[in-house]
Amino acid sequence: MLPVLKRFERFLRHRLRKTERKDLGHRLGAMERSLESLLLLQAETQVQRVRNLPPSTPLGETEFKVYSQFGEDGILQFLTRHVPCPDQRFVEFGVEDFREANCRFLIQRDPWTGLVMDGDPKLGARLQAQSVYWARNLKGRTAFITAENIDSLLAEEGFTGDLGILSIDIDGNDYWVWKAVTVASPRIVVCEYNSVLGCQRPVVVPYDPGFRRQTAHPTWLYAGASLPALCHLALAKGYAFVGSNRAGNNAFFVRRDVLGDLRPLEAQAGYVESTFRESRGPQGQFTYLTGRDRLAAIRDMPLLDVATGESIKAGDLLAPAQGL
Repeated sequence: MLPVLKRFERFLRHRLRKTERKDLGHRLGAMERSLESLLLLQAETQVQRVRNLPPSTPLGETEFKVYSQFGEDGILQFLTRHVPCPDQRFVEFGVEDFREANCRFLIQRDPWTGLVMDGDPKLGARLQAQSVYWARNLKGRTAFITAENIDSLLAEEGFTGDLGILSIDIDGNDYWVWKAVTVASPRIVVCEYNSVLGCQRPVVVPYDPGFRRQTAHPTWLYAGASLPALCHLALAKGYAFVGSNRAGNNAFFVRRDVLGDLRPLEAQAGYVESTFRESRGPQGQFTYLTGRDRLAAIRDMPLLDVATGESIKAGDLLAPAQGL
């Protein structure tokens, strides 16, 4: 009988551990939902503050952070107050697991529908582990996004036509992917720019569908487009530039037919030099470069002027007085 008892004991212990894990999962889920409710409650004062601001308010004054990396939660509350969005759908890509994202607060607080995309093959599992996935109408799609596939991805997921928001943050081909979007017409576009490239010339990293900034240059600073390049593209696509976040990495554009009383800006007027220091060394370690030292570090890398078609080097953006 002893072996039978031992097997029975092992069975009971296994069931107990399984029950404990299941119970722990329920408890963590309940804690997550409680935290979400608390975050939304605490943010409501900020929501009402920014939604009462006049349309002439600089975007930096509208910022607050709940789920966004910087102050984009507040900026989008402000913009959606002044830009009518009858179709409350958003597309955001480059989201990782969507826990820190530009549109997360919108879908948590308001009845928005969303599509999030990222190259991580575990995206689906990571989304499904969060309460927002079953509590809201949220789709996830694993994809390495390129100019060649963006339209088909949007069409396959049913996110075409008039959208509320498109948020692009893929650390490299942001300009080229936005340029390639034709099946959707978002009213608000959030697009990352590379402030290291300055605010004088409309320059962009030449298109490479396999571009990854981690391997393009050891510093990780060679990527994306200057703010003037995005503004040049926005003008061609029928959008107005309305400002940047205070961190100096995201630019906001509004479709001109729904611009209303919002104030359009020139690139130089709305440019913000990035405040974060994310440069890397040969071994991947942070080097914390600031100011023009960042541009000097990628001086030999090629850029394309999208207004003239001229190919230049990043170092050409440095003033001659610098001797670089």
